[in-house]
Amino acid sequence: MTTTTDTLNSAAVATKANVYFDGKCVSHSLTLADGTKKSVGVILPSTLTFNTGAPEIMEGTAGSCEYLLSGSSEWVASGAGQKFSVPGNSSFQIRVTGEPYSYICHFG
Repeated sequence: MTTTTDTLNSAAVATKANVYFDGKCVSHSLTLADGTKKSVGVILPSTLTFNTGAPEIMEGTAGSCEYLLSGSSEWVASGAGQKFSVPGNSSFQIRVTGEPYSYICHFG
């Protein structure tokens, strides 16, 4: 059984949105009480490429996507309640073809 994170308690939210790829991805940065950084956002139907500095875990909260990690040739499906990891100093492609994909990005 998969569970989806519905709320993040005790978080400071940056009120200015991070807007990428002409608005196809919009997120807000969060800092939890313990200093942990995350972002919460949505990706509209598109295929986008993201570069990572730190390792990331992408957690789907609604919708679905497919992702392709750098160096891989296989697209992998991921949806609400599922997570996938992206190494630091790398990149990944994400493809959304249906309803928008909502996510939490956990920075490691």
